[in-house]
Amino acid sequence: MRSAKIKLIGAMLIFGSIGMFVRNIGISSGQLALARGIIGSVFLFFAGHLMKQKLSGQAIRRNLLILIASGAAIGFHWMLLFESYKYTTIPKATLSYYFAPVFVMFLSPFVLKERLTLKKVIGISAAVIGMFLVTGIGGGSGQSDLVGIGYGLLAAVLYAFVILINKFLKGLSGLETTIVQISIASIVLLPYILLTEDLQYFSLDGIEVLLLFTVGIIHTGLAYLLYFTSLQDLSGQTISVFSYIDPIFAILLSTIFLGEMMSAVQILGGILILGGTFISEIKEPEKRQESAEHNL
Repeated sequence: MRSAKIKLIGAMLIFGSIGMFVRNIGISSGQLALARGIIGSVFLFFAGHLMKQKLSGQAIRRNLLILIASGAAIGFHWMLLFESYKYTTIPKATLSYYFAPVFVMFLSPFVLKERLTLKKVIGISAAVIGMFLVTGIGGGSGQSDLVGIGYGLLAAVLYAFVILINKFLKGLSGLETTIVQISIASIVLLPYILLTEDLQYFSLDGIEVLLLFTVGIIHTGLAYLLYFTSLQDLSGQTISVFSYIDPIFAILLSTIFLGEMMSAVQILGGILILGGTFISEIKEPEKRQESAEHNL
């Protein structure tokens, strides 16, 4: 149990630091997402091989349409999140992205036929009010911030789509699902990038190449490996609570190292967003998530 918690905390800290690395890689968001998918899927494939985790061809074929849809969504949601980092601060991008659980709560009664409880209504309401505060009712958000927050919210919509559609997967482990989805994300992004952009990888300097491989190996491969190998020994409630280390750590890092301060009103908004989703999850035991639902 203790080692599982350490693994989960490690994964959340890694996920929470990705914005600091992405900010310093001078290529488009699409090419960042593509490289992340290729490097991360190769790492996870070999890690799965070493762990004797075989991919089930039959289960993959049975779930293929869902895997294609969710894999494509993962690729473009990465791209939108990375674009958000370019237009606004990491705290605002992170908080707008963390609006995804609100979309899930709102859509679950329609997609999964789950009951919308009073607690969830309160959580959604708190998060919506918090988002209004973060976007600048208290001042401090310019046009660029609003564009960045918009990209973050679009990324959150796709992230919510992945969470919901993954509920319909059957017979696949979390690691299998992630390897296939990230591979599909790369396959979908590749023609899009080739048709819409000139490749920029060869213009990167040594430091940027190192950062790019760090995002692929550490923030994708290693982080997902730690995440999924921790799940079997932890309750759904523990996983939900520990997942909030990710946004809090991201905000702390950007405040300390980048000086990206938030106003008091925006801090209150952040508390309402994270608090609203936390309240909605904490007292409702869930199945341990074994799908790629943590995709920073």
